[in-house]
Amino acid sequence: MYDLETNTFTGKLGFKSSVNRRLRKTKNYVKRNGLQKLLTVAALVIIYIFFCIFGRNFFSFDTFTLILRHSYFIGFLAIGVTFPIITGGIELSIGSSALFAAMSGGVLLTNTGLPMWLVLIIVVLLGVTVGVINGVLVSYMNLPPFIATLGTLMVTKGLSGIVSNSQTIYYPTITEPGGWWFRSLFNATSNNFPLGAFVLLFFAILAAVILNKTVIGRYIFAVGSNEEAARLSGVKTKKWKIMAYAICGFYVGLAGIAFAASYSGISPGAGQGYELDAIAGVVIGGTSLSGGVGSISGTVIGVYIMSVLKSGLPSVGVEQFFQYFTIGIVVIISVFIDVYRIKLANTVKKSDNKKMKILAIEFDIDELLIKIEHMNSDRSKDYSQNIVKMKAEIKKLKIDKKNIK
Repeated sequence: MYDLETNTFTGKLGFKSSVNRRLRKTKNYVKRNGLQKLLTVAALVIIYIFFCIFGRNFFSFDTFTLILRHSYFIGFLAIGVTFPIITGGIELSIGSSALFAAMSGGVLLTNTGLPMWLVLIIVVLLGVTVGVINGVLVSYMNLPPFIATLGTLMVTKGLSGIVSNSQTIYYPTITEPGGWWFRSLFNATSNNFPLGAFVLLFFAILAAVILNKTVIGRYIFAVGSNEEAARLSGVKTKKWKIMAYAICGFYVGLAGIAFAASYSGISPGAGQGYELDAIAGVVIGGTSLSGGVGSISGTVIGVYIMSVLKSGLPSVGVEQFFQYFTIGIVVIISVFIDVYRIKLANTVKKSDNKKMKILAIEFDIDELLIKIEHMNSDRSKDYSQNIVKMKAEIKKLKIDKKNIK
């Protein structure tokens, strides 16, 4: 039943009204968030279909699971580094820090006999510690993020060799005590499906909630959009910068666990270049290197685009160095799109007044369409005259929208 005075509707919407409402919500979502996310998803699907058609043995369950497995480590790193990049910074030490945390945990496990669960917590805490140090260097010491994190990259790489005495570090295998549940976190099931995909998905959702639904995310976006304006508004920008790097460190620790669980041993030289793959995934996913723009969903999609390219290019006969070349071109195109978006956004700011008027009219039209949907779904009364009046009002609003200058 529909109450015209209070604009309340009880019952189930008719099929046509329900479809119209869903289409309108989709259209509004695309308008608010732009086409970038949609295009990123489309790019992933198109690339995957291309390799399925032209790649040798690419369209198989084994290849699909291989793509998922290749995304664990880089996925955690990319999700983590999204936070500092949104603040307008960068984190170059994520790869070496993850391996340093994992190697330190392995040394503790071997030499002290600590339980596995405690060692894994220490691994995560080491990642957070490195993240906090980076945040302090950037916010309180006023070091450029590139220089500060380049320094910690070298420090953690050196510490990896020191704590391990330049030896390969091993975690318990799946048959050894304490190793079964640890290895099972990221290894394949009996059906050969990697459980790590669910672990990555869970922590990706957690990161998305932090970024989009909490005060932490709001202030991180505020710092990245305009740090000086945020500071003058009373936002403790230094605190939230440190928080962004600390969250990044948390995901770096998770990446260290994922690496230790997925591989038989960890060498001191491992982790080199992983930070570039992670940052590339973030950029491909639509996060702006200038700060203030980004999403976890885009980052995850960007990581899978990288993983599909790395698995798909060899299937069409592309050699390793040409693979680097191709991925590099994709990254350059992504950055070019970001630069163009910023330029376009600066142009749009000049017409903000016009945009606000258009949004107000679109809101009024949306409200009227909702009322019409309610009326069409209520079969107990005849609302034909009311619907005619509202359609006329919508037509008038659309004319007013076109005439806005």
